[in-house]
Amino acid sequence: MSVRRVAFGLGANLGDRQAALQQAIDQICAGSGITPVAVSAIVETDPVGGPEQPDYLNAVLVVDSDLAPSELLRLAQAAEVSAGRIREIRWGPRTLDVDLLAVGELISADPNLTLPHPRAHERGFVLLPWAEVDPSASLPGHGLVEALARVVDIRGVRGRPDLSLRLPAVPAGT
Repeated sequence: MSVRRVAFGLGANLGDRQAALQQAIDQICAGSGITPVAVSAIVETDPVGGPEQPDYLNAVLVVDSDLAPSELLRLAQAAEVSAGRIREIRWGPRTLDVDLLAVGELISADPNLTLPHPRAHERGFVLLPWAEVDPSASLPGHGLVEALARVVDIRGVRGRPDLSLRLPAVPAGT
């Protein structure tokens, strides 16, 4: 399989939110077949839908990978499990949420993995950080991420310059 640009959306609103996001980055980037490219700044976001709950911290991780989409989804779900994610209430609070936003230009309506993420084009907390780290990225079927970020509703999305995430060091020769 050829190498494709992959974007993951990261979010947490329970426990040590920043640590959960960093743990997800470290775990995903440690996978074989993953080359870290960039991680966005953190934004804090009002919850969207679901029950009353704490605000989220969100970020976007961009990697290059030759893994199949199903394997990328497995990595995302494994990171959630490692952070203690329990799926009880749809759109409910969570220790970690990792969404596979896009895998290159792939489009899939598979019920187990819809690509691109079906609501990514509507979410300021996804588009703003994604455009920051990969402005030329395209969201298949919707257009350039940077253009989408300019027109999406960003009410409830606030920068958090006091917080940051880092990509893990890539060993020399890889």
